[in-house]
Amino acid sequence: MSGRQRTAAADDGRRLFNRELSWLAFNRRVIEEATNVAHPLLERLRFLSISGSNLDEFFMVRVAGLKGQQLRGIENLSVDGLTATQQLEAITEEADALVVAQQAEWIILRELLNEQRLQVVTAEELDAAERVWIEAQFREQILPVLTPQAIDPAHPFPFIPNGGFSLVFDLRRGRKAEPVIELLMIPNTLPRFIRLPGPALRFVAIETVIRAHFEWIFPGFVQAGAGAFRVLRDSDIEVEEEAEDLVRYFRSAIKRRRRGRVIRLEFAADTPANLEDMVRTGLGADRALVAESAGFIGIAHLAELVEVDRPDLKFPPYSPRFPERVLEHDGDCFAAIRDKDLVIHHPYESFEVVVAFLRQAAEDPDVVAIKQTLYRAGKQSAIIDALVAAAEAGKSVTAVVELKARFDEEQNLLWASRLERAGVQVIYGFVEWKTHAKVSMVFRREGGVMRTYCHFGTGNYHPTTARIYTDLSYFTASRRAARDAAKLFNLITGYVQPKGLELLTVSPRDLRDKILALIDGEIANAKAGLPSAIWAKMNSLVDLVVIDKLYEASEAGVSIDLVVRGVCCLRPGVAGLSANIRVKSIVGRFLEHSRIFVFANGGRLPHRKARVYISSADWMPRNFDRRVEYMLPLENPTVHAQVLDQVMIANLIDNEQSWMLRPDGSYVRVRPGKRQFNLHHYFMTNPSLSGRGQSLAGKAVPKLHLTQRG
Repeated sequence: MSGRQRTAAADDGRRLFNRELSWLAFNRRVIEEATNVAHPLLERLRFLSISGSNLDEFFMVRVAGLKGQQLRGIENLSVDGLTATQQLEAITEEADALVVAQQAEWIILRELLNEQRLQVVTAEELDAAERVWIEAQFREQILPVLTPQAIDPAHPFPFIPNGGFSLVFDLRRGRKAEPVIELLMIPNTLPRFIRLPGPALRFVAIETVIRAHFEWIFPGFVQAGAGAFRVLRDSDIEVEEEAEDLVRYFRSAIKRRRRGRVIRLEFAADTPANLEDMVRTGLGADRALVAESAGFIGIAHLAELVEVDRPDLKFPPYSPRFPERVLEHDGDCFAAIRDKDLVIHHPYESFEVVVAFLRQAAEDPDVVAIKQTLYRAGKQSAIIDALVAAAEAGKSVTAVVELKARFDEEQNLLWASRLERAGVQVIYGFVEWKTHAKVSMVFRREGGVMRTYCHFGTGNYHPTTARIYTDLSYFTASRRAARDAAKLFNLITGYVQPKGLELLTVSPRDLRDKILALIDGEIANAKAGLPSAIWAKMNSLVDLVVIDKLYEASEAGVSIDLVVRGVCCLRPGVAGLSANIRVKSIVGRFLEHSRIFVFANGGRLPHRKARVYISSADWMPRNFDRRVEYMLPLENPTVHAQVLDQVMIANLIDNEQSWMLRPDGSYVRVRPGKRQFNLHHYFMTNPSLSGRGQSLAGKAVPKLHLTQRG
């Protein structure tokens, strides 16, 4: 039996954690950050709102998939031996517990913000002047866009879009009159919170305002009951292999997604049972998961409050540094890269250098062509502007736009249209695979020869997320890297299988096999009595074949340290299985996103002969089997040392933002000892990786040691 088959046959959960429950455990850590008194109040509220949007997406995608299996009678076992129905039961229990935790923390934060003169008030807490102002606002700004709808045989239950928030009323015209059920959808064009006039930061929720002016909407009626609810629908888009036109298919699929199956209904706790039943029937949601909330519905909407102008309640502003190496070359990116390979550490070093690289390419008369992959580029993208400018300047520009980037499909369609209008050759990649690799190439004539400059990123070409995600950008003029990158693009644009790759490893071709071979190398060293170790940093660890190989390595004596921010199906610290494996998760001011893999290669880590790789891929089946990804070795000694001795060690020794995964699946926050270390603070206050080893104050960069672990 193969490793894959043996793992899939596991049915007792003793070897592996359930993927969905592991994700919920990650969101629990996000909620815990909302309780962290070391964070400013509005940052705690930000974490709370993020936990809400995370949970929404989890239901719209992951739970929707399980629900689909259940409805089709597909009860395949998960890696821990649970059927789809059993997983849904466990998910519902844990998700409900998370909602309770969210509501409890909102009550605490609301009171603390109130003490800081940032208030969310009820209708009863409005003073006379505010009541007058709110009534005018309601009449002029809110009432005109509201559309009450009676629910009766002549007025069937309306369609409510994904994420739709609505009020529902049980009304009477008199004591003995027949009941009238009215539905009032709140348009998503209205803000969830309305700021009251005056110098104080006082807000009132939109549903509070509407309910307070009930008589303006339903004159002559009295309420027998009222409630509120929110709808989450199946939002995953499955691409059909027979899709003839990918662009047309996605335009249609995006419209269908808005009408997907109802997966979760969230009711206000005071919603009467008869109204709940009516809503479930009207939505055809008898099989949906239902939750009752005793507090605020739609925790993600609290993000609106985070944007208020109260810098004293937020993290101190941080301005990323522009790489010193580029500045030393008078801002000439090509000269800096030509001089020596360059690694940039985002968000501590500005993503603007990536934009500058492309802008310079667009403006440089010696540049003849640009190729780039685009997975997520954001709504305000300087990257797109640079590619458009290059095409309009007459350069050959090729952009691989991934339409299957979840929840960015519509934006990517818009970017693709704009790029095509400018003359860019737009490629949409594969029907069955996602192009997830982050690679750019610039071709420049220099002294009669063509030189190629490459950028390899662990994160997206997304200027907004680059300010809050930790990622690496690697620039090189290596001819070997250029030849490999060209083959990667030929695979995407022309289905030409890459042969003779010199540096890159590519999925779905052989990335998993390469990872397995590297782990086997450490196993062989351990058995030969040589030092052996693996350090790996990623977002998720799910692939069962790789996990099996890590278990084998642990049993062979290989020391393994994993930094896995989110989902981890591997069970660490189990005697006879994974005693030599340690797993930690880091959750803090920035979202850890870079993928870095280190193999000791016969020496004690860290050392200069260790194999160090950066990648666009997590260790998940989708990254190995259904995505175009890359993994690249860092051979330049300076870059190698920067990533290994600084980035990886900082992740391993962090003890202020870290959680350790226990063998029972629980996470425990690391308690700093005498040597406190916060990796985000370290990189914010020390010089950039591309600097010359001196801080802004002229002091040497503190050297990191594994002995600093808390």
